[in-house]
Amino acid sequence: MFQEYDIIVAGAGHAGCEAAAAAANMGNKVLLITMNMNTIAQMSCNPAMGGIAKGQIVREIDAMGGYSGIVSDKSMIQFRMLNKSKGPAMWSPRTQNDRMLFALTWREMLEHTNNLDFYQDMVQGLLIKDGKVNGVKTGLGHEIKAKAIVITSGTFLNGIIHIGEKQFGGGRVAERAAIGITEQLVENGFESNRLKTGTPPRVDARSLDYTKMELQDGDTEIIGFSYMDIKKIKASEQLPCHITYTNSTVHDILKTGFAQSPMFTGRIEGTGPRYCPSIEDKINRFADRDRHQLFVEPEGFKTVEIYVNGFSTSLPEEVQYKALKSIPGFENVKMFRPGYAIEYDFFPPTQLNANLETKLIKNLFFAGQINGTTGYEEAACQGLMAGINASQNIHEKEPVILKRNEAYIGVLIDDLINKGTDEPYRMFTSRAEYRTLLRQDNADLRLTELSYNLGLAKEDRYNAVVKKKNDVKELIKILQESSLTPEEINPYLVKIGSTPINEKQRISKIVLRPDVFLDELLKNINNINILNNYNINIIQQAEIQLKYERYIEKEEEIAARINKMDDLNIPSSFDYNKIIALGNEARQKFLKIKPKTIGQASRISGINPTDIQILMVHMGR
Repeated sequence: MFQEYDIIVAGAGHAGCEAAAAAANMGNKVLLITMNMNTIAQMSCNPAMGGIAKGQIVREIDAMGGYSGIVSDKSMIQFRMLNKSKGPAMWSPRTQNDRMLFALTWREMLEHTNNLDFYQDMVQGLLIKDGKVNGVKTGLGHEIKAKAIVITSGTFLNGIIHIGEKQFGGGRVAERAAIGITEQLVENGFESNRLKTGTPPRVDARSLDYTKMELQDGDTEIIGFSYMDIKKIKASEQLPCHITYTNSTVHDILKTGFAQSPMFTGRIEGTGPRYCPSIEDKINRFADRDRHQLFVEPEGFKTVEIYVNGFSTSLPEEVQYKALKSIPGFENVKMFRPGYAIEYDFFPPTQLNANLETKLIKNLFFAGQINGTTGYEEAACQGLMAGINASQNIHEKEPVILKRNEAYIGVLIDDLINKGTDEPYRMFTSRAEYRTLLRQDNADLRLTELSYNLGLAKEDRYNAVVKKKNDVKELIKILQESSLTPEEINPYLVKIGSTPINEKQRISKIVLRPDVFLDELLKNINNINILNNYNINIIQQAEIQLKYERYIEKEEEIAARINKMDDLNIPSSFDYNKIIALGNEARQKFLKIKPKTIGQASRISGINPTDIQILMVHMGR
């Protein structure tokens, strides 16, 4: 019934879909196994993509030839560029999405991907021989052979759902948990642990009074995620979101359920996400605050279902309902389904190599929440890299490992494998030390050539990036060679409250002013038609490169210095026990992580510069 595949992907969430697409597009025979064909790429929690740092990840996925950016653009119901009041390193795109259209678009794209097969079943175990995986065992009793396996199990591994004092097995509400994999991997020497996440109640939009809430419209300029020319909705077609707040009455009602809370009574063992706490956790941790912000987000164009962002909870459903009714605008609310918490197995990611292959079993890859992350975007980028590297492995090619100065994806994976995590890991701009380099606007310039060389990015995409690079370079040269007289520029400078000039100045110098923006500047100067040959993306890119040239150069210099340490390889047979001067903590961490380079060793949590100096002196000897 089954051929032998090159790669099997277990799980069809965001990580699994990206892994399957990448591996298939690289020419491999791929089988995507999912427990339910109707929930491929389902948005299990909020109906949105992107946001702070996450938007940069989606643009990087798109630049690498992944599908998440395209799917998000095709299914968006609202677009916003966050942090526009800050510098461009902080700008982060975010879309509100039609949940059903998002999943449908993903499935359509996967079904139109060559080399990709599907099968509905549960992967219950792995076929392992001589320390190498060579297939899977399914719940229906099939043994399917493959050269590499990518596990993207999400919250399904021994998942338990909690609502008040009720608990039952499941990977998502109304879907059964996955069993067998954790137990087999632990028998093979893996360490596993438990994490927890949650989701808020869904309510009926027809029962809400939006006049009591703040309106939150989308941007008038829709940029989107994909660098391809994807047809998007018009600004006027966007659906609005709304903002409301909890209050002391809501908090008092919620507190009546604390005695039945699985989180406070100890029934939940797993650690929850620090940066996306439940509403009961917010009330407990921030007792001095009398209100918390809630985002009222539509689930799609053709549904009245509403996602109450900020009200994640596992309290009894009657307490949830009573508390909701005391929120402004929710007085007559009808609840479609209650919020719930779910705890599940994960495998500390220090057990992985930088290519996301497990250290204990060759050609076995983990991606997504199985590695301790939270969020669609974090999962998707891991799936993409796992799919790429599974392909590289079986074809005996060098692994594709993005450095910290090359992509947020590189930061995420480097953090996971070297620092590990004991709570759901979420990406933030603050985690990236090179965020001036890793902007959302230049992901294509950073990554498309690599993707093209791997066979993922098509030639038209690569040619577009080459043209973009050339156009930006050409425009910068024009700006550096063109000047404006006081008569030409001063009326505009006075208009915006900037200091007038006394003599002729290069346009490139004027653009360095923080209150001067290139497109507005040239629109206000008569007889200057420099912009006629360039679109807004080229203009903004040229402006950013001019304004932040010194900062970019500085980060590049620091990155080059640090990257030299990644060129100093540590032999796999290196014996850390022979280094007498090394402290016990450093020795234990080196033996556990087994860093492949001095650079990787320096990024292990708890390792200090003295440990690295001792290691380098010993290696030098």
